[in-house]
Amino acid sequence: MSHPVHEDPAEEAVQELRAFGIRGLPEIKAGADLAGMIHDAAAAQDTPLESGDVVVVTQKIISKAEDQIVQIDPTNPLSHKPLVEQESVRILRRRGELIISETKHGFVCANAGIDLSNVERGTAALLPEDSDRSARRIRDALQGRFQIEVAVIISDTFGRPWRRGVTDVAIGSAGVKPILDLRGTPDALGREMQVTEIALVDELACAAELVMGKATATPVAVIRGAAESWMGEGSVAADVVRAPADDLFR
Repeated sequence: MSHPVHEDPAEEAVQELRAFGIRGLPEIKAGADLAGMIHDAAAAQDTPLESGDVVVVTQKIISKAEDQIVQIDPTNPLSHKPLVEQESVRILRRRGELIISETKHGFVCANAGIDLSNVERGTAALLPEDSDRSARRIRDALQGRFQIEVAVIISDTFGRPWRRGVTDVAIGSAGVKPILDLRGTPDALGREMQVTEIALVDELACAAELVMGKATATPVAVIRGAAESWMGEGSVAADVVRAPADDLFR
């Protein structure tokens, strides 16, 4: 298999990145103008968006804006379980109340990504129908209405096999390369790298989560200082999700 040739792989690295949260967004309702809200909130806190920024938006407010919030029985802590079955294309593991399943998007995660946190009691948040499309809509609106060329990442919190603790990952993106493919380029000692592909959008989602937190009502963050070579087109669903045929564990 031939690998792409990178003329200057050093350009993939940056010396410094800045990450900051965007506070002051109102409660998100179905049909909300997320691009306008993000733009205005960033300006109000004296950190206006700039071309070249990477805007990271949590899945929860995307689901709220796209009316992916459903009613459940507030008196029954397991009332969301039928939704898990409904939103799964395959159940991989069950242990007690925990279900690890594959969603129609190709994500393997707990409870089909259905979330009860940071939504009103008696409701549950489903994953967006198409998070790559959601990211494109925000990016295109910011560019078309405000002439600001940014990249957008939709993030969500996933657990990980073999390691404790959760981390944020990208479930959608626009304007930023999902993967940095360094195969065929030399490492620091001049050896050709054979398998190195950097999950760029996941690393940016992780960095953003550190300034958003889980209980601070900060659902948007900006990463400033990204390399120009990181920008480009791609899809989390197409480029990051590993095909079952290439997965040793399915």
